[in-house]
Amino acid sequence: MTGGPAQRRGLLAALLLVMFLAAMDSSVTATAAPQIVTDLGDGAAFSWLLAAYVLAVTVSVPLYGKLADTHGRRPVLVGGTLLFLAGSALCAAGWSLPSLIAFRFVQGLGAGAIQGTVQTMAGDLYEPHERGRIQAGLASVWSVAALTGPAVGGALAQYGHWRGIFLLNLPPGLAAVWLLARRFPREDVRSSTRGPMDWPGALGLLLTCATLMTLLVQGGTAWPWNSVQSCALLTVFLLLVLGTARIERRAVEPFMPGWVWRRRELAIPSLALGLLGVIMTAPMLLLPVYAQAVLGLGPVAGAAVLAGMTFGWPTAAVFSSRLYLRIGFRAAALTGATTVTVALSATVYLTLSDAPTVLFVAMSTLLGVGLGLLQPSLLVGVQAAVGWDGRGVATANLMFCRETGQSVGAALFGALFNAAGNNGIAVAAGCVTVCEERVAAGLQYAYLAGVGFAAGTVLLLLLRMPRMSLRSPAKLGQEA
Repeated sequence: MTGGPAQRRGLLAALLLVMFLAAMDSSVTATAAPQIVTDLGDGAAFSWLLAAYVLAVTVSVPLYGKLADTHGRRPVLVGGTLLFLAGSALCAAGWSLPSLIAFRFVQGLGAGAIQGTVQTMAGDLYEPHERGRIQAGLASVWSVAALTGPAVGGALAQYGHWRGIFLLNLPPGLAAVWLLARRFPREDVRSSTRGPMDWPGALGLLLTCATLMTLLVQGGTAWPWNSVQSCALLTVFLLLVLGTARIERRAVEPFMPGWVWRRRELAIPSLALGLLGVIMTAPMLLLPVYAQAVLGLGPVAGAAVLAGMTFGWPTAAVFSSRLYLRIGFRAAALTGATTVTVALSATVYLTLSDAPTVLFVAMSTLLGVGLGLLQPSLLVGVQAAVGWDGRGVATANLMFCRETGQSVGAALFGALFNAAGNNGIAVAAGCVTVCEERVAAGLQYAYLAGVGFAAGTVLLLLLRMPRMSLRSPAKLGQEA
């Protein structure tokens, strides 16, 4: 893909803008929950507003990756952005909670095109030594979106109307589409694979992920984890996994082809990024709760503790390219995973020693540094190991694994926190009571599980990931 500096800057601005909108909408409805439930009712189904969005993103990312390789990046990204904006407009017009959930699914289908294709285009537009800086920009977008999404949602719900949350996407989204149309360079779609689309495989993936999402959202709340319903859903999920894998093996043009998992330089980073998705949910979900319930901070200051992670991530990503260019992708990823393990372990120790708040901020920042070194090393390493006509699928597989990891992590750490915390935060007769010891225990158990996943990531990279660097063309020059 060609294009001058000015053209690339304009295109990068459009990419960052659409990525920001997709990232913010994953959390923007959380603080507007009371107003939405008041207007539309059926508060028991509110959790599906986020679950439907995440489900649509997860199942559609691999499909869009295949389309981007066979038909080019531009139609996929422009079409996905327009679908995201159409879903936003429909959400603003939602007349009931079921309709709003359905429209959030439509919105998530558009966001799936955005998330995978933006990362793929970053690999197309920039050389490996430049991608650390671009990954820092994309990480900054996610960090800002994570902080501003709940704030924007709460402000609009309190001072305006919750429907404005979705209407807010339209002007910047249309501006991004205009930039994409003007700045997107002409593509040479070199892929010769134009077989029938693998719709049976896509349906199998949708049903598989929907079953898993239902199990994670409803398990432990609507029914116990060891109930008949949970066991039945788990059984159905495993059968669907086997059935979908069989469909993909027989498909002429599978949207998740076997070479993605047969090549270690692609499969191991995908598994590692899935573990990263699990790990990153523990601090995002639980650290602000701990900061307010145990450290005695207010909501804003409690969020500032987590802000250390959102600052450390993009900062480390800026320097990640220097690291993986010097020591290779595997060693750089190992450095990041080890740093994550140390940060999580140290945080557990801090909860046992009555440490000051500043140390929690420091460990949150160190955790962000580890994540900021780990993700770019895995992502850029995979993109460098495939050609143009395989980069969309390989990148989408990484995003799919990360999204799946985050969904599993949210359920797992929430369950551990609730089990160990044993109702550390309870509401009775309109009053909120907090048991600091139980909240601290809940965080400790969740973080200890996170340490286990981080240590597992270290072992996975150390024992199974091949040594990869830009100086090893025999590995990196292989086409998909």
